[in-house]
Amino acid sequence: MSRYLVQRLQHLAWVLFAVSLLVFLLIYLSGDPATLLAPLDAKPEDVARIRQLYGLDQPILVQYWRFLVQAVQGDLGESFRYHQPALTLVLQKLPATVQLALFSLGLTVLVGIPLGVLAGTRPNSLVDWIASLITFVGISIPSFWLGILLILAFADRLRWLPSSGAGTWRHLLLPGITLSLYSIGLVSRLVRSTLIDVLQHDYIRTARAKGLGERLVLYRHALRNTLIPTVTVLGLQLGGLLGGSVVVESVFAWPGVGWLMLQGIQNRDLPLVRAVVLVVGLAFVLINLTVDLIYTLIDPRIRHET
Repeated sequence: MSRYLVQRLQHLAWVLFAVSLLVFLLIYLSGDPATLLAPLDAKPEDVARIRQLYGLDQPILVQYWRFLVQAVQGDLGESFRYHQPALTLVLQKLPATVQLALFSLGLTVLVGIPLGVLAGTRPNSLVDWIASLITFVGISIPSFWLGILLILAFADRLRWLPSSGAGTWRHLLLPGITLSLYSIGLVSRLVRSTLIDVLQHDYIRTARAKGLGERLVLYRHALRNTLIPTVTVLGLQLGGLLGGSVVVESVFAWPGVGWLMLQGIQNRDLPLVRAVVLVVGLAFVLINLTVDLIYTLIDPRIRHET
C-alpha cells in the first residue's frame, strides 16, 4: 500500500508541475500581458513601464522560475483589481464552491445511482425508458438555460426559492440542481450499462444457482463490481463541479471561485485567474488521488498489480 501511495504521489507532483507550466504559458498565448493590462489608449512608453513594473521584460524562463518558486511558497501574486494576495481571495471563495460541488455530488449519488440500478435491472421496460428519458434530458440540456428556467419557475413565478445569492439551504437548491443534472444523467447511464454487463457474468449465474436471493446477488456481487467505473466518474465529476461551475455561479450570483474567475477575466486580472486555475487544478489532482486510493479498498487487486 505504501509503495502504491508513493507512486501516486510522484504522479501527482508531475501533474502539478505540468499544470503550473500550462497555466503560466496560457497567459502568454492570450497575447502580451503588458498590453492586456494597459488601458486601450495607453502609449508605448506606458506599456513598457507596466512590462518593467511586473517583471514581464525578463526572459520567459526567468519569469516561470520566479513564478514557480513563489507558488511553492504560497505566493501567487497580488490581484490587480482587489490589491490583495490572489491566493487569499481564492481561498475566501473556495468554501462556497466546495459547498455547492458537494451538494451537487450528493444529489448525483442519491438520484443517479438508484436511477441507474432501476434501469439496469429492468432493461427495455417502462422504468428503463422513463429513466433513459430523464438521463438524456439531463445530459443534453445546457446548464445556463436550465438555470434560467428554474429561476423563472421557482423564483419568479412561484416565489418558493431565492433566485440568487447564498447563505441558507434555500439558496443552494436551484444552483445545486442545475449543476448536478448533467452528472445525474451521466452516472445513471454508466451504472445502467455496467450493471447489465455484470449481471451476464458467470459468477452471477453461480450465485443464483446457489439459491441466493435476487436482492442479495444484486447488492453483494453485482453492485460491488459496478462501483469501480462509477467511482472514477464521480471523482472526475467532483473535479468538474469544482472547476466547471463558472456558468452556474454566474447565473445564480453564487459567490464562489467560478464567479471570482469570471470577475478576473473581465478585469484582465491575470494573477487572480492564474491563482483560480492553480487551486482548482490542485483540488482536481487531490480528488483523483483520493479516487485511486478508494479503488484499492474496493478491489485490492489494483494495488497488487502496480
